[in-house]
Amino acid sequence: MDQEGKRDGERKKRRPTAEKRVLQDGRRRLRRSSFKSRVRTAVNAFGAALSSHDKDKIREKLGVVYGLMDKGVKRGIYKKNKSARVKSEMALRAFGREVG
Repeated sequence: MDQEGKRDGERKKRRPTAEKRVLQDGRRRLRRSSFKSRVRTAVNAFGAALSSHDKDKIREKLGVVYGLMDKGVKRGIYKKNKSARVKSEMALRAFGREVG
């Protein structure tokens, strides 16, 4: 074996570009759908905190939703305006008109 970990005379099998693209797209799709699922779970947890009327819990869950939405924008999963709309809606649901 040489320094790169390959056996002498053995080369890595070449993969067609289109096939590689399909594989990469599949991995990205899974990553995005998993992240979106986490966001939906956080939003649902926020709704449960709202119904419990516990201010500390509401603030905590709101912070989680804010963080996930910002992370989604940074990763290119959500657009900036989508994030702003969700965060605004959550803040209004949490604190009523005192936010505005």
